[in-house]
Amino acid sequence: MMELKVYNMEGKEVGKEKVSDFVFGIDPNMALIHQAVVRQLANKRVGTHSTKTRSEVRGGGKKPWKQKGTGRARQGTIRAAQWVGGGIVNGPKPRDYSQKMPQKMRQLALRSALSLKAREKELLLIDEISLKEFKTKLMVDFISKFKDEKEKVMVVIGQFDENLHRSARNIPKVNMVSAGRVSVYDLMWADKIIMAKEAAHAIEEVLG
Repeated sequence: MMELKVYNMEGKEVGKEKVSDFVFGIDPNMALIHQAVVRQLANKRVGTHSTKTRSEVRGGGKKPWKQKGTGRARQGTIRAAQWVGGGIVNGPKPRDYSQKMPQKMRQLALRSALSLKAREKELLLIDEISLKEFKTKLMVDFISKFKDEKEKVMVVIGQFDENLHRSARNIPKVNMVSAGRVSVYDLMWADKIIMAKEAAHAIEEVLG
């Protein structure tokens, strides 16, 4: 079992917490992390892009001029690809970009990302993350104790909390998720991971 420092919401160290080596202490598989990120980005694509071929473009049924005797190149329709307003050759059509990845590979990629952040000292444990009221300023004050101004931060809490989510949703470069929705892309996007102790143990139960 590895130990991580634990802080309170005031930014003071209050102790240490043992976490699973299997989840937070493995040798990161960088290739698998990359594959998981590419898969997640690909699965976000809706694939609704579409262009029209010459058979789908409206108009152009009449031959623009006679075949011979004009001195110009022969043309059969003004909707051919070389005409402005004509059809598109080999243009994009609606398609499914989603990629599949076995569950064990997804889990290993997630464990690799968590271990990488822990190894790079970019994962901070907080004894408890809570707010008594919805107030963005309180969340900004809390997060600013653990990050530089330009850093992107991911806050991981144990369960959905309306006060926390509403307080964090309008803060630039801050993303808040519950433990069950942590993804490899979100982890790699962030410069700092601020994670509640209960969230770390919840993740261990799923991945351990």
